[in-house]
Amino acid sequence: MTMSSEPDFSRRFLHGSVEPHAAMLNAPEPSQLLYKIMRPEDLIRSMAFGYLHFNRVDCYRDFKDADLHDGEQLPGDVRGNTATKFEKAEHFSAADYYVRSRSRTYACCFSLDNSEHIWREYADGSANGKIGLEFEFGKLRARLNETLHPDKCMLQADGKPCIQIFSVNYGMVDYVDWETYRANTEHLPNPIRYTYLKDACYAPERELRVSLSALGMGEFAFADGSTMAFSDSLQAQFDFRSAFADGTIKQILIAPGSNLDFLRVEFGKLGIAAIEGPCVRDGDPAPCALRRTT
Repeated sequence: MTMSSEPDFSRRFLHGSVEPHAAMLNAPEPSQLLYKIMRPEDLIRSMAFGYLHFNRVDCYRDFKDADLHDGEQLPGDVRGNTATKFEKAEHFSAADYYVRSRSRTYACCFSLDNSEHIWREYADGSANGKIGLEFEFGKLRARLNETLHPDKCMLQADGKPCIQIFSVNYGMVDYVDWETYRANTEHLPNPIRYTYLKDACYAPERELRVSLSALGMGEFAFADGSTMAFSDSLQAQFDFRSAFADGTIKQILIAPGSNLDFLRVEFGKLGIAAIEGPCVRDGDPAPCALRRTT
């Protein structure tokens, strides 16, 4: 499932929107720096094909200690949610609605801190090391809002062009006691609330999340009558060259011990050079920096 720019695409039907739930979420200042740690091969592929990778929040299984409850309704909320039925769909509960909404929600995750924790815990599995991107939040937000606006963007699902059905939101994750915290004590929460709640054990992540979510009711059908399947991941168009040029991406960081020769060759193909190193600060390893020069 991919999303790409399509300026002439103007049909409207259950289309997404830009930051419809901003008032419910806590976003940082525009000048806040964000960090995303990746395997070098994944970053190079994303840059070459021009996309940011979003995982469906109920499909995090691909790395150690992944949060299997990501985006899930809280245990303490399940009973009340299950008991709440829809007037015109008595066999469909609020709990069912949250499950379906979760299966239509995607996230791209960043950290507010360039911390030892994120370098240690993420992007394992590459013989070529680890690499990170440093973003400026305000510029990233403006770029994504422009790119993903329903008037300027289309969705491709199963190879078919579709209306852009996803709403984009931004917020810092709230860390709570997963077993005891309640979100539905006064009223049923918007599904976006669950997207931005995590157990306190994940607090060292200091996560800023960009979410893409579709309506959790009914089905989305193609013109031929078949229904849309929500894939495990989604690729949202992202122009890395422009992001470097306007400072959306401040720099690329390279973990100590990474394969610099591999990176020089692969990034050189993309017009990026000037790997700085060796990277040692006060006797302790520190990430190297790789900056665009062309």
